[in-house]
Amino acid sequence: MPERGGRAAARPGGRRRGTNPKVVALGGGQGLSASLAALRRITGDLTAVVTVADDGGSSGRLRDELGVLPPGDLRKALAALCGDDDWGQTWARVIQHRFAGEGELQGHAVGNLLIVALWEQLGDHVRALEWVGRLLGAHGRVLPMSAVPLELEALVRGHDPSRAEDVDTVRGQATVALTPGEVQSVHLVPADPPAVPEAVEAVLDADWVVLGPGSWFSSVIPHLLVPELLDALTETKARRVLSLNLAPQPGETSGFSPQRHLEVLARHAPKLAFDVVLADEAAVPDRESLTEAAERLGGTVELAPVAAPDSSAKHDPELLAAAYDRIFRMHGRIGPWR
Repeated sequence: MPERGGRAAARPGGRRRGTNPKVVALGGGQGLSASLAALRRITGDLTAVVTVADDGGSSGRLRDELGVLPPGDLRKALAALCGDDDWGQTWARVIQHRFAGEGELQGHAVGNLLIVALWEQLGDHVRALEWVGRLLGAHGRVLPMSAVPLELEALVRGHDPSRAEDVDTVRGQATVALTPGEVQSVHLVPADPPAVPEAVEAVLDADWVVLGPGSWFSSVIPHLLVPELLDALTETKARRVLSLNLAPQPGETSGFSPQRHLEVLARHAPKLAFDVVLADEAAVPDRESLTEAAERLGGTVELAPVAAPDSSAKHDPELLAAAYDRIFRMHGRIGPWR
């Protein structure tokens, strides 16, 4: 069994020496990758909990053909945890590499095949991902939020533009992410899926939990639809950070203001509170409304320049790391840590 590196030594009575918090980041896709690339710069004790509802591309094909969890978002999280040295960056490129050509391998990512091969060899999702992380020299651990493949369903108003007021059910994460119309709510099939026990344990044992950024309805909110995981997020003594996107996502959250993101999340998990809402200062046109929405969740707003300078609507890892570090330092770093 591979060993995790980077844990801080414990002091008598449970308090760890130094300033190395236990951080759990939840999400999926590029948003979670951005958060992990930042967080690995400021802590050596990092766990990613990843959504497993993807049904498109290479992941969808492997899921349909082999009945496995979709590995794509897990692969992206592992790549984001690779270091900046030659070893880490080489392996990050390798597992992200997709085969070209026109054969059966066309479009498959190397990392997806590696993860699925280890799942079949070991018969254990968590152990297999630990072994992949060890091979890559990953600066953290990656866990699926559930050990069963999940399907995302959404209620969408105006999915058919000719029936603008009708509400239809849209199925599949890839379809929901690009749906026209207005997403009203999402749920998982099967309903009430079991959480991976290690993910629940990590959340309960964390010092800080970070949710987002990412596709709001298809990568962020699904974590709140796994009952055991939601209970852990509600009960944990960790401080909770909600990290907002830089811009609305075409289709899924078109026209959403920053505060509306908070409102729809609260509708799906009305008992879940957050200590801090992090947003890019240039992406918040109405600071008062966002502050009011954050207060309804029990938290405060932190505005920081976290966008990449190339106007690509992507987070800059160094800037996002600085923002997280400042939050960890300024919002009760000592108080909640055991």
